[in-house]
Amino acid sequence: MRDTASPSLPFIDLQAQRRRISGLIDQGIARVLDHGAFVTGPEVIELETALAARASATHCLGCSSGTDALMIPLMADDVGEGDAVFVPSFTFTSSAEVPALLGAHPVFVDVDPDTFNMDVDSLGLAVAAAKAAGLRPKVVMTVDLFGQPADYDRILPLAKDEGMWVLDDAAQSFGATYKGAPIGGFGRVTATSFYPSKPLSCYGDGGAVLADDTDFIERMKRVRVHGNGGGNGEVSRLGLTARLDTIQAAVLLAKLTIFDEECDLRNEVAARYSEGLSNVVKTPQIIDGATSVWAQYTVTSPARGAIAETLATEGIPTALFYPNPVHTHAPYKKYLLNNSGLPVTEDLARQVISLPMHPYLDAESQDRVIAAVRSAVGA
Repeated sequence: MRDTASPSLPFIDLQAQRRRISGLIDQGIARVLDHGAFVTGPEVIELETALAARASATHCLGCSSGTDALMIPLMADDVGEGDAVFVPSFTFTSSAEVPALLGAHPVFVDVDPDTFNMDVDSLGLAVAAAKAAGLRPKVVMTVDLFGQPADYDRILPLAKDEGMWVLDDAAQSFGATYKGAPIGGFGRVTATSFYPSKPLSCYGDGGAVLADDTDFIERMKRVRVHGNGGGNGEVSRLGLTARLDTIQAAVLLAKLTIFDEECDLRNEVAARYSEGLSNVVKTPQIIDGATSVWAQYTVTSPARGAIAETLATEGIPTALFYPNPVHTHAPYKKYLLNNSGLPVTEDLARQVISLPMHPYLDAESQDRVIAAVRSAVGA
């Protein structure tokens, strides 16, 4: 039975964050209401400059969602029919959805059982299968799952050898580092999301793309606004309406003032979890030379059902990312190209469970979670 004296815990506590910086957020929104530039206003430009500097990227382009941040660069490079875009299946559907919408062929890649990120050996097999099927290997869409980077030291050379470019889906990892450098410059383009559940989030949908290639960023700017060709009403290509709202930019600017500290606090929570749980479940492993921003803290256990049930009775929420890999959903079954399957992905889908994770999870609450997990597995 649940101890009713203990309050239910939030899975992500955005209200604690808001209480901390409500003044900054309210002031930022008020400025937007006063000047009235609600679309591509000065706060958007300020945010783009700040994000590019943080990521050591030459350019940043704010956009309307993380999904559009993936769509824009693919459209700018005319990715389409006959092109193969390599994506992990252990991720959210948008990674495969975007190339499929453009008529390209998402090719699913297995993941590493320790980091949950794209397995490079599986990527090599997927490239061979795509070529055998008559497809053109075009893009590797890495997904930095749960907050840490993919294995870029191995992925980038493979992509180059095959004539592909890398689109880093950093929706969950913006703020992390790889080999001492910030996420934002490892692929030709880095895409990120500011959905409310992300480590750096706004109060709705929002996203951004980062790149060093000036010509490519100009093409992406055109895609972002209906294919506009230069401000004279000429449409130079197919495009979207994918601008970032100015009010969301103002919210993000306020949150950036505490983002570094929040990343540190997330790492403290993760360290405490790992210390208390590593001998009873498989805890997350960070790749050598990388840091994580811990978008999720995800453990692996054959006792997932018991963990979820026990924590629910204690008022502790959990989440399953991702119980149904993308390749198992009806729209994507036709895209699997080889007979070897995705065994690690399918195994993880049956065993992973994510625990409450946010910068304001205090030690007492963490201890409640740890004790409940240990109880669930009989430790």
